[in-house]
Amino acid sequence: MTKYKAKGFQNAFKNARKGMRLALKSERNIRIHVLSGVLVFAFGISLNLSIAKLCILLLTIAMVISSEMLNTAIEFSLDSIFHNRYSTLVGMAKDVSAGAVMLVSVVAVCVGLLIFVPAIFSYFS
Repeated sequence: MTKYKAKGFQNAFKNARKGMRLALKSERNIRIHVLSGVLVFAFGISLNLSIAKLCILLLTIAMVISSEMLNTAIEFSLDSIFHNRYSTLVGMAKDVSAGAVMLVSVVAVCVGLLIFVPAIFSYFS
């Protein structure tokens, strides 16, 4: 065990909360994803979606936010290691990481359409 490893269960949660606060404070995209997720979930509840569909929405929202947080962690790590100097490989790694977030976001939109379009049509008919 290193001196940097969290000691105890409570410390692990404390560090996780600290990381979530840091991500929310420092990254506009994460704030946008969280706000979008809350609105989408509230819309799902207002349409009386089934528990299964709400669970799918929650998992999809969590995937998007988690991928954005991982992207942020990769960017922080690379910037720290390379002292914010430009490097082609660092740029490539950041682009791949951002591409992963975009892929997850596009899939989330598709999941949202598959869930919401039929629900909206049945609501108005």
